[in-house]
Amino acid sequence: MFSKAKQYIPLVVVDTGAGFVDTSVYGPEQLSQAPGRGGRYRVCTWTSLALILFVGLLGHEYRSSRCSSQSRSDVPTAPSLGLPQKLQQAWAAYSPYFPAEEYKAPPNQCDIVQIQRHGARYPTDNASADIKKTLKKLKKATAYKDKSVKFLHKYKWGLGENDLVPFGAAQSFDAGQLHYTRYKHLIDEDNLPFLRASGADRVVMSALNWTAGFTAASNHVYSPLLSVILSETSNDTLDNAMCPACERSAVESDEWRSTFTPSILHRLKKAVPGAKLKAGDITNLMSACAFDTVAHEKASPFCSMFTLEEFRSYEYDEDIKKYYYTGYGNAFGRVQGVGYVNELLARLTGMPVEDHTQTNSTLDSSPDTFPLNRTFYADFSHDNTMIAIYGALGLFPQSEAPSVSKPDPHRTWIMSRLVPFSSRMITEKLQCRFVGETKEFVRILVNDAVQPLEFCGAGADGLCELDAFVASQTYARSGGAGDWEKCND
Repeated sequence: MFSKAKQYIPLVVVDTGAGFVDTSVYGPEQLSQAPGRGGRYRVCTWTSLALILFVGLLGHEYRSSRCSSQSRSDVPTAPSLGLPQKLQQAWAAYSPYFPAEEYKAPPNQCDIVQIQRHGARYPTDNASADIKKTLKKLKKATAYKDKSVKFLHKYKWGLGENDLVPFGAAQSFDAGQLHYTRYKHLIDEDNLPFLRASGADRVVMSALNWTAGFTAASNHVYSPLLSVILSETSNDTLDNAMCPACERSAVESDEWRSTFTPSILHRLKKAVPGAKLKAGDITNLMSACAFDTVAHEKASPFCSMFTLEEFRSYEYDEDIKKYYYTGYGNAFGRVQGVGYVNELLARLTGMPVEDHTQTNSTLDSSPDTFPLNRTFYADFSHDNTMIAIYGALGLFPQSEAPSVSKPDPHRTWIMSRLVPFSSRMITEKLQCRFVGETKEFVRILVNDAVQPLEFCGAGADGLCELDAFVASQTYARSGGAGDWEKCND
């Protein structure tokens, strides 16, 4: 039976003899109370959440048994936000988590490696500053002529910056419950999940909430530790800040904005005369809808200023920005996922990490901080880092760049499906026996959608032989084919 997140808000620290396991649910108001954050190993500087999960199993006959008992996604602790899901799914990377597809259990039991993004948060300091500038313009309006904008007369922006919000804490708690239920057959006292987090506070707090949900789902039998927190000012495979040559490009998204914002600007200039709005103000207000909604856990008045189709245009704007930042459109985008992919290969093969990019060789060479004998690993990171990892792996390949004039309705590069708040990529390692011959396989799911892995010969079931998968990762195994060396040019 699942426990509600609100039952774990009070701080509880359990001395396990090997460090501390935190069974609290943290939001920004609990941040200052947080204990040593990570148990025995603290690689410090605090900076947010993506989850990478790995699962593995040995020696089972190939059969149609499920990887675990049916997952219990019907008991969420994250509240409803009071808006249609179609609208929430048009917020791109600010969309609350939703499964991209229904989870399909593999034909066998498995080992798990998982990477997960942090839960919903306040806007970053830069995004917050942009929203405030737009609101300042709106305060200069001479009138508020449409009912959708009348709230602006008395509205005051009171959101924080960067930190996890309670809704995001609940999302992470729910993920921990779900993953225990789905993969509990892999867990015993000697095989608890091994957790790492990038150092941002929202990432660390998401990891702790995930462990709280996992602990609650096990009826407090199993309490995994957050064992390693990686500094975001040094080598960190869970953050994308080590390639100075990787710069954001605003050109392409500016072109798309010049296409979809004029009609909105025309309407709003009539509704708020004197505000002097520009194209960037439109996207600022649309992002305010998402942030204000998840912060207050109810429909934000900003949302009523725009139609569903206009929000879908906003999402496409975000799709384009990600494509040209850490996605395939930036020459230095996917190289920032190479270090993590090489760590993934090490866990899949049980061999030491071979990497000379952003891995921390000291940590990765120690069985205490990078064990290779676990059945379940979970890493917590950021959306931009996960996009880089997808690219380094070869997931979501794009035959051409996104159009700056018209979205392709059949496109696969959609941020609400790739990296919503609390998004997750799960790698399952399976061992199956065919007529006396045992083979190992890999399967990858992104937000529960099985990835085709055509690059290593997978069939419709997404199963790729382990050796073929490892062989396919030439970009990561070569250290980025020379791209990493250019990062500091």
